[in-house]
Amino acid sequence: MNQTTLGGAVRRSRTPLNAQQIRGFWAAWFGWTLDGMDSIIYALVLVPALTELLPKSGIAPTPAHIGLAGSILFALFLVGWGLSFIWGPIADRFGRTRVLAATIFGYALFTGLAAMSQNVWELGLFRLLAGIGIGGEWALAGTYVAESWPEDRRKMGAGFLQTGYYAGFFIAAALNFTVGAHYGWRAMFLCGLFPVVVSIYTMLKVGEPEKWQHAAAPTRRSPLSEIFSAQYRRRTLVNATLLTVAIIGLWAGAVYEPAAIIQLALKQGMSHLQAVHMASIGTGILSIGTILGCLALPPLAERFGRKSTLGLYFLGMAACIVLSFGWAFYVPEGLNLFIATLFFLGFFGGNFAMFSLWLPEQYETRVRATAFAFNTSIGRFLGAVVNFILAAGVAHMGTLGTPVAWTAVAFIAGLLVIPFALETRGDVLPS
Repeated sequence: MNQTTLGGAVRRSRTPLNAQQIRGFWAAWFGWTLDGMDSIIYALVLVPALTELLPKSGIAPTPAHIGLAGSILFALFLVGWGLSFIWGPIADRFGRTRVLAATIFGYALFTGLAAMSQNVWELGLFRLLAGIGIGGEWALAGTYVAESWPEDRRKMGAGFLQTGYYAGFFIAAALNFTVGAHYGWRAMFLCGLFPVVVSIYTMLKVGEPEKWQHAAAPTRRSPLSEIFSAQYRRRTLVNATLLTVAIIGLWAGAVYEPAAIIQLALKQGMSHLQAVHMASIGTGILSIGTILGCLALPPLAERFGRKSTLGLYFLGMAACIVLSFGWAFYVPEGLNLFIATLFFLGFFGGNFAMFSLWLPEQYETRVRATAFAFNTSIGRFLGAVVNFILAAGVAHMGTLGTPVAWTAVAFIAGLLVIPFALETRGDVLPS
């Protein structure tokens, strides 16, 4: 950080970013934006896609079958995301940018291919493969920004980066309002091919961070085994647990939100097209709230510490999930009220920005990508299990709101785990 004198007072100015750091950030941000777009496309087109594909698979498109198939495909996607931890060791060995480009290319390719699905099994396979790419992008983008930006800017850089994922939600909502509503679910998946352009740009224009280039040579131990060494074991277990809590909340709030809005809209007498438009509006509001939550988090983390700030966001998530799905969902003529609560659910959903900021601070460069990828991916397996539990709860209770509202319990459990985490406020990024 530079210091300049103005009128006898010392004014601190931030280290300027060079062209390489700016290009790298935008490549990572657009990749993460289109990652978010890809992730939410399926939730937005779930009903029309399965309504068409289930009969072609020999299954009647009843609401129960659509719900069950939707849960299975969500679970496959989460399993794919869980398998994405494989990208971390590859990036620690071969570099951040090339592997980042590969993850973007992978999820874009298989999202586009999903538009060609002729039955529900093909769609499930493409979603599984897309999930492997999507999960790797966050780990590589977060690692790249942390290692390439100056120390006095990297924390806010994590907040800026995380806004990309939810900007992707907003883009997906806009596409669903226009392209999806008029051209159908296949056109929505074809829109997911666009990240290929970002992948090519990343490969050609973005260099490796100096921290990675100058990092200590890796040991003979594999990076995966090293993050469970005596030095890192406790923080890895704690971080993986906290990410699992956050993931459960993401899929409860973001994934089930469009279906909840469509149900409420149809119940109030709207047409299917109007219901789709309302789901798009609700997703946009959720996205705006989350972007603001991501931007607010780094200053709060610097002022109050990582653990206290994450505790605040987890508490907010628990309250807002209960408020939206446990209360507003059941208020008569409560569509507008439910949509209004989504802004606050989104704000506290910005807790994911904490991990983009916090995880790189806890690991050395030689294992950083591996740790980031493992911690952000492993919870997806449990998320897949929770997805089935939610589906069973919806089928048993005959309602969507109450089962989703129960996921607030995960955040209460997360509050009990946070005290065991490593506080890194004031620390510099390890070499």
